[in-house]
Amino acid sequence: MLVLKRNKGESILIGDGIEIKVLECSNGIVKLGIEAPKDVKIIRKELVVEVQNANKESADNLDMLIKKIK
Repeated sequence: MLVLKRNKGESILIGDGIEIKVLECSNGIVKLGIEAPKDVKIIRKELVVEVQNANKESADNLDMLIKKIK
């Protein structure tokens, strides 16, 4: 993992088309701006994890229902 320190107003570039800019830092919260091509999906990790957990729970419930039917 690459670890960088950036100040407000500074950016990092990823590849040719993605720029991540530090917009604000206060009270331990960092506000980022991301510029990327429209075909690049940008999703907060906690949302992906939440959906994965919900899918796992649904699959577990389905397995339990199937066992009850048999």
